[in-house]
Amino acid sequence: MSEDSDRFGPGAYLTPEEAKEFHKIFMSSFIFFTIVAIIAHALVWMWRPWFPGVNGYAALEHGTQYAQAALTTFFG
Repeated sequence: MSEDSDRFGPGAYLTPEEAKEFHKIFMSSFIFFTIVAIIAHALVWMWRPWFPGVNGYAALEHGTQYAQAALTTFFG
């Protein structure tokens, strides 16, 4: 029962050292997942933007049209 004194809070099953280690692993996993999600969203956006131009996706056949549509979507 002396081992329980190291644990704190109601229903806590981790010592402070174990909690810090779990938090470190959780945060690194969360950051990795977030980076992968951002990259995936950027790739999908480049493939097919969520907000097409006035003429729909057909207007995005060329790179300059894509860039112009992206700029007008964000800036005006």
